Amino acid sequence: MSSGLTMILGGAASGKSEYAERLTDAAGKAKHYLATSQPLDDEMREKVAKHRARRDTGWTTHEAPLELGPVLSGLAPESICLVDCATFWLSNHMMADSDLSAAQDRLLSDLANCRAEIILVTNEVGQGIVPADALSRRFREAQGRLNIVLAARAETVVQVVAGLPNLLKGTLP
Repeated sequence: MSSGLTMILGGAASGKSEYAERLTDAAGKAKHYLATSQPLDDEMREKVAKHRARRDTGWTTHEAPLELGPVLSGLAPESICLVDCATFWLSNHMMADSDLSAAQDRLLSDLANCRAEIILVTNEVGQGIVPADALSRRFREAQGRLNIVLAARAETVVQVVAGLPNLLKGTLP
C-alpha cells in the first residue's frame, strides 16, 4: 500500500510544479518524475524542456500519458515519485475518448497500491468564469470531481498561489 500521497493544487503558472519538485528533493529518497503531458506542439515541447532543465541528474524520468500503473507498481518503498500532472492525465483521457470513470478508478487503485511516496500535481480549474463551450465545461467538471476524490485520499493537500504554499490538509515535512 502507498506510503503517502501529497496533492499539490494550484492554478496555471502558480508555481505548483516547482514547489512539488522542492518537496521531492527535500525527501532525500530516490527521485522519480512521472510525466503525463504529451508534447504535441512547440509550446508544450518548450514547457517540457523548462521542466527538465530545473531537475538535476538525480531524477529518473518516466512518461505515461494515460496509464500510471506500470510505472507506479515498479517503484521501491524507499523512493518518491512526483506525478506531474493529473490535469494532463485527465485531458489525455478525454481526448482519447476514454471511459473517465473507469480510468479514474484505475488511477486511484494505482496510487493506493504504489509502495513509494507520491507527490501529485493537479490544476484548480474551477475558480474562473464558466467556459463557453461544452467540452471545456465537461473538462472543468471532471477535473473538479477528480480533485475532490484525490484530496479526500491524500494525507496532505497544499494549494500553491503565486509560488506560496497554503496547507489545506495534513502536515508538511
